[in-house]
Amino acid sequence: MIARIVAAAVSCLLVTTASCEREDRRLNSQQPAAPAQMIAQSALQPGPTMSIDTVEGPYDDNAYSTSEGQQLFQQMNCSGCHANGGGGMGPALMDDEWIYGSRPDQIFASIAEGRPNGMPTWKNRLNNQQIWRLVAYIRSLSALTPKGARPSREDHMMTKPAPSQTPNARPRNSPTAGPPR
Repeated sequence: MIARIVAAAVSCLLVTTASCEREDRRLNSQQPAAPAQMIAQSALQPGPTMSIDTVEGPYDDNAYSTSEGQQLFQQMNCSGCHANGGGGMGPALMDDEWIYGSRPDQIFASIAEGRPNGMPTWKNRLNNQQIWRLVAYIRSLSALTPKGARPSREDHMMTKPAPSQTPNARPRNSPTAGPPR
């Protein structure tokens, strides 16, 4: 009788541990590369346009990297212009209106290369991995990433629900952004 109980407990434990799936955190992996071309990220810039098959950044599904991007957002004083994502001197990052595009490669280019009339270039201060983490956090503000990877908000910023609580969205000016998750 005791052997049956022990066998049942062991099999239950094995089934439980086998069914758990953890997120791949990629803590010590290679740095993601910059997008192939850093020119003509939108119709507002002259030159050839980029064709990108994917609409997902390397860290869009990674909660750890998204929270690292949230910390970088604060450390690099992005809130000084973007007001915690709600818009200020810089454009809002929480809505569905994107001036230079909402695809990860377009946001990467905006951060790395800067934009006219205010957005500085960060490619000399941040490496590609840090920029991609910022991209994941910025996309999470507009609900463009999976809910499981979105960070929660700090208490002093609770003027609206946390990014992990907002419904999935699609930017208005990006018809090729793909289906939301």
